[in-house]
Amino acid sequence: MKGLAGLARTKTVYICDSCGYETPKWLGKCPGCAAWNSFVSVAAEPPAKLGADQGEPPKALNEPMEELPRSSTGFLEFDRVLGGGLVPGSVVLLGGEPGVGKSTLLLQAAAAFASMRGPVFYVSGEESFQQLRLRAKRLGVLSDAVQAVNETDVLRVISYAERLQPGLVILDSIQTMVHPEIPGFPGGVSQVRECTTALVKWAKAQQVPCLIVGHITKTGGLAGPKVLEHLVDTVLYFEGDPYSAHRLLRAVKNRYGATHELALFEMGDKGLIEVASPSTAFLAERHPGQSGTVVTAAMEGNMPLLVEVQALAAPAGYASPRRLVNGLDQSRVGMVLAVLEKRAGLVLSNQDVFVSAIGGVCLEEPAVDLSVALAVASSLLDKALPQDLVAFGEVGLTGEVRRVANGRQRVHEALRLGFRRAVLPRSLVKELQDQAEGMELIGVRTIGETMAKVWG
Repeated sequence: MKGLAGLARTKTVYICDSCGYETPKWLGKCPGCAAWNSFVSVAAEPPAKLGADQGEPPKALNEPMEELPRSSTGFLEFDRVLGGGLVPGSVVLLGGEPGVGKSTLLLQAAAAFASMRGPVFYVSGEESFQQLRLRAKRLGVLSDAVQAVNETDVLRVISYAERLQPGLVILDSIQTMVHPEIPGFPGGVSQVRECTTALVKWAKAQQVPCLIVGHITKTGGLAGPKVLEHLVDTVLYFEGDPYSAHRLLRAVKNRYGATHELALFEMGDKGLIEVASPSTAFLAERHPGQSGTVVTAAMEGNMPLLVEVQALAAPAGYASPRRLVNGLDQSRVGMVLAVLEKRAGLVLSNQDVFVSAIGGVCLEEPAVDLSVALAVASSLLDKALPQDLVAFGEVGLTGEVRRVANGRQRVHEALRLGFRRAVLPRSLVKELQDQAEGMELIGVRTIGETMAKVWG
């Protein structure tokens, strides 16, 4: 009877294997994601009771502590996005579209790390050992210091890691891992959560950095439960147009550095090559002297980035004109078009308008508003802008041009690349005048004043 009483006290909950929705009873259809027959039973363990003598006592924040040493990945740009390199015990989650180059980047980083810091343990749940070796041979990164295995059991992976004592663990990918004590399919919410928890616990205890690959859903987010992003220390996205050689590495979460940092890579025959000057690469194929094009100075984290913005305004062939946007915030572009028509007197209601940021980069900050307005006006009026002109500034609904942050970094980057004129908010001119020697600062207050100063 005592055993039956203990069994009765064991609480069971049901978790949706698709979205993580939790319910005390089994349901045929998940209320969270509408998936059918997706609930699995999980024993809910009561929280552990902590004694009064357990835990670490409080400490003063200004108490002297040893700085956390960082290890290089072999890529200077990769290190910069991480905040200076890999921190011992940190867990980094790298997500990206299939085929964008995640495995290539990590295999190159593994070889570079092994040559500088010691052994690396590379776990592949998707490729066999032979496939992984062929890829390493093609990239020219074969190394006896990189130990690789094809394994999907997370407990066995941890056992191998404890035996090898590597300086870095790379796991490709978390969606292929299985925890033998947890029910559910690989890639399911419960499996992803428990496998990640086990890896994070081991990494923190052993002070070994881990790089984990994560799959991307069709909406562009990381597959699996949202808790996956909370468990890790850093979340990176590896992005790129499949028809372009450029790849962008972006940090959206970083406990050891700044977020929204960006690094540019170029995919070649021998793998990925880091691009030290992204602005130069984005402007390499620019054709100045044509209408509908202007260069803007955007910020990606702490890095200024010069990108060409192109626009095309053509008579609409249908009653409802089209508005197509690529690489920019479509709602902000629509607002800028409305301001141009209302405040600057440009007739766009009978025009198809196409606006694009060139190079595969995505610009969403308000500072690109002014460049969008100039590019659209240039195309509509068929008047080219000066080739040495750069523009940045936020446009308000009343047509005013508002100041933006990091004006000094934007102007310095433009000067470095040979630009000699800048259209910017007038409130920034006095602030930047002393630091912009050799550049003509054209300060504007409204969108109408902008058109008058640029084209007279």
